This record gives sequence, C-alpha cells and structure tokens, in this order.
Amino acid sequence: MDLVSLYQVLSVAHIEAQGIVDTMDEPVLLLDLNLCVLRANPAFFRAFHVDAGDTVGVSLFALGNGQWDIPELRRLLGEVIPKAQAVVGFEVSHDFPSIGRRTMLVSARRMVQEDKSSATLVVAFADVTDAQKSAAETDLLLAESRHRVKNVLAVVHALAFQADVEGKTAKEYRDAFLGRLDAFLSAKDLVAQSGEVEVRLSAVVDDALHAAHSRQILVEPGPSIRLAEAHVRPIRMILHELTTNALKHGALSRPDGRVHLGWRAIGEDKDASLQMDWREERGPLVSPPDHRGFGMTMIENSAKNCGGKAQLRFDPEGLQVEILIPMGQH
Repeated sequence: MDLVSLYQVLSVAHIEAQGIVDTMDEPVLLLDLNLCVLRANPAFFRAFHVDAGDTVGVSLFALGNGQWDIPELRRLLGEVIPKAQAVVGFEVSHDFPSIGRRTMLVSARRMVQEDKSSATLVVAFADVTDAQKSAAETDLLLAESRHRVKNVLAVVHALAFQADVEGKTAKEYRDAFLGRLDAFLSAKDLVAQSGEVEVRLSAVVDDALHAAHSRQILVEPGPSIRLAEAHVRPIRMILHELTTNALKHGALSRPDGRVHLGWRAIGEDKDASLQMDWREERGPLVSPPDHRGFGMTMIENSAKNCGGKAQLRFDPEGLQVEILIPMGQH
C-alpha cells in the first residue's frame, strides 16, 4: 500500500471514529499525552455550557475554574498514560460555575495507534447527580416505610396484649380488638388522604360517627380547628372508645338515648387548647365502674399522649367526658 492509500485509509478511520464520538450522548474529551484537549464532542459543550475556544488546546486541569484539578484525578490519569491502564467511574462532585453542583463519574482510557508512535486519552463524563438524588430519596422512603411499619406493628401488638380478656368470649375479644385496630387505621387514612400537614377536626368526628352507625349522636359543631398529625390518631381512638362504650353500656344502647358531642377553642396562639365535650343522656343508670378497663385507660392515655388530659364523670344521668388538649404541642 502506497502512502496516499494509507493516508486515505487513516483519514476514513479518523472520520468514522470522530463521528462516533460526536454522536455520543455523554460528554467526551480527547486529550494528548500532556492532558491537553485535542477535541471535545458537542455533548461536552452542551453539558458544561462552554465552547471550543474555551476548551480545545487547554489543559484538562485548567478548564473552567480548575474544577478538574483534583490531586487524586491527576494521579489516576498519570497512571493511565505510562501503564495503559483505565480509570472507570472516578467520582467528582463540584460546584460548576454554569450548571451548579453536580456529581460526575469520570472514565478514561489510553488509545495507542498501531505503530505505537502516538497515543490519545479518551475521557468520558457521566452526570449521575439526578440518579444519586433519586437513589437517596428511594433509600429515605424505604427507611421511612420500615419505620412506619414498625410503628404500626407496635400499636397492633399493644392493642392485642392490653385489651381486656377476663370474662370475655373469643368473639368479644376479637370484635374489641378489630374495632380499635380499624379506628387506628382509619386515623392514618385521614392523614394520608388529607395530603396536608394538618387534618380538620370535623373530618375526624365525621369519620368516627360514620363508623359508629348511629344517628343518636348529636354534634354541636364548634369552630374550624385543624389538628396536627400527632393529634389525629389519639382523638380518633378516644371517639372510638366513647362510641363503643355508649353502644354497649351507655346511652346508645337505648332507642331514645342521646349523646351530645361538641368542641371549642380555649385561649390563643401558643396557649390555645381544644376542649371536647361528650355528654350522654337517657341511657341506663350510670355508676362508677368497679375496675378500670382498657377502654378508660386508653381514653386517658390518648389524651396524655397529646399533652392533655381526660376527665370522666360517671353522672347517674349519663357519662360525661371532657377532653382538653393543648393545640400548641404537636
């Protein structure tokens, strides 16, 4: 093969290789042995918002504001040239002047001509900023999901083991347990469905009354009050216990029995509190219980979990309950 033919073959090969580099989506640089830029593909110019005049003929470590002048990267690329090794996926995080903070994976490989008289360093850059952010968000979501599942299982465990069993049939225990579990899950659904940080108190009341299937509860609506997520479950559980007890033993166990439920706000700003009143009438004669059942304990503890308190008065005419919860404590 004469020199002209050889030149033509090499020119075609060079054009083909350059065409492949230019069509790559990833930014690519071709460097000489001194690590100066011989050529950059269009993807490099687009990614870093630079042009050929700022890039070609410039040392890799002088590009931009010296963002690639990293000792470890210098050492790695220095080993590629004499040893014909490769750098694959070297991570670089930097605040780039035109595109902000990004994380790049830098890969480099030495390409030697067949006559070994010259060599070119091909350097490719992969922007993994969004991928890493997505992975971090996924990890956070999984961790949060595991945490929430553990919390739910802990509540289920507590409901199962703290419920009264003495003198109860298996069906009675099952119904009591499932009722409380449904109330707990319903409270979580209210928070999820709201799509907001807070949930309207009226929505919690409506949900509890719907579950009770009773028209004998007369609601005396108070002011519009929004509950923090930490308050939704305790209040929903309190309403469940009150309605369940009223249906079994209280005013709702009689056809003409009535329950009055209302609420109001006390104080202002950081000292504001929610007062809920539950008053039963026309039910069986009421007397203080011989022992403290799980329901009564749950009502009192649920209020305490909100930083408040519950007062139960066993008036002969009907149970009266006052719930006081500081609204400033989430």
